[in-house]
Amino acid sequence: MAPATEADSPGEPYRFFSEFVGLNEEQIAAIRSGKAVAKVIESRTPDEVFVFGAVYVEATPESYLKLDSDIDALRKLPSYLAIQSFSDPPKPSDLEGFTLEQRDIEELKNCKTGHCEIQLPTEAIEDFQQSIDWSAPNVTERVNRLAQQMALQALQNYIQGGNTALGAYRDKKHPAAVAETFASLIGRFEALPVYLPELNEYLLEYPKAKSDNMEAGFYWEKVNFGLKPTFRIVQKIVYRGASAKEPAYAVAEKQIYASHYFETALDLTVCVKDAQRPGFYIITVKGSKQAGLTGLKGSIVRKVAVDKTRSSLERVLVTIKQKLESQHSLGECPEPARQTDGLVEVFNSLDDMLGLEGLAPIVLDSAKLPLPEMRQAVLDGVAAWRHGPLSDDVSLVIVEVR
Repeated sequence: MAPATEADSPGEPYRFFSEFVGLNEEQIAAIRSGKAVAKVIESRTPDEVFVFGAVYVEATPESYLKLDSDIDALRKLPSYLAIQSFSDPPKPSDLEGFTLEQRDIEELKNCKTGHCEIQLPTEAIEDFQQSIDWSAPNVTERVNRLAQQMALQALQNYIQGGNTALGAYRDKKHPAAVAETFASLIGRFEALPVYLPELNEYLLEYPKAKSDNMEAGFYWEKVNFGLKPTFRIVQKIVYRGASAKEPAYAVAEKQIYASHYFETALDLTVCVKDAQRPGFYIITVKGSKQAGLTGLKGSIVRKVAVDKTRSSLERVLVTIKQKLESQHSLGECPEPARQTDGLVEVFNSLDDMLGLEGLAPIVLDSAKLPLPEMRQAVLDGVAAWRHGPLSDDVSLVIVEVR
């Protein structure tokens, strides 16, 4: 495909790609053709990480919004150990499924201000030392109960007081004030106040900022993106464009707390309709400030973390594109062509999803077999692609048309 030019790619999102991300014509052309492109954005300091990604999808922005709000689908992703939405208002039972790793519990026993393997403010470190009988036979249960209480209180404080109520992490020698760290981070999202000033203000001034174009909620997750499973509390904000000039939707995921690695983080995903085609662009920018990325050892860790974030984002965009486009095409097919998502939402060891495009050749390879044998050949083919047995419920119906 020929590189995009001013004549054939006017307006957005091409100006954003060029001016704010620094993509060249070849990269922009790749995105327009449907390829997922991810790029590391230059940061001011080594402890900041910014990664951009985009892909064109032949579906609707509403289909992405539906997928993004599907908690059950997120639970199936390999990196997610647990995820749960908070009630409105949040209540203790929302955290019943959350437990700390045994390694974290052992490290909490020796936590001190300025020296702790878990990100915590001074008050929390002191509470764990003073409130827990570390010799008790049920110490794990007590620690998890206190951790749940602290997490709920931290969220309630944020709902009432916004960023200033987030306090400061004092697990290392140099305290990290979360509000200041987040304000500095969001300042690097230079396009945000240009394209979405209302969302930018909401992220900085919550709960004072109000808008009829936004819906906000909270969830907690236990993820394994690094060396240690990490517990995070996240505020999710969905912005609906108020005019045709704005993106159709924007989804901001703002970290309220993380037990490891991330001092602050913001993931921003925008859905921009294509003016010349019926599809849309998914554009994501992931920004974070992380501890342990400075110095000689930190520079090595940073390179690994950045490369992993970039490649992971690219794979996620490919997976989302496959899923949305398969759903979109299935919606246009007659009823006998439908199947359950357990057969296409299959992941291999690289976190790649099979999708409808991957399933099609497996079905074609077995098409000449008798129906019972064809059914088993399809299931065996999917299992072989996955390098293991299927772990999700699967319903497969094959109809012979005479």
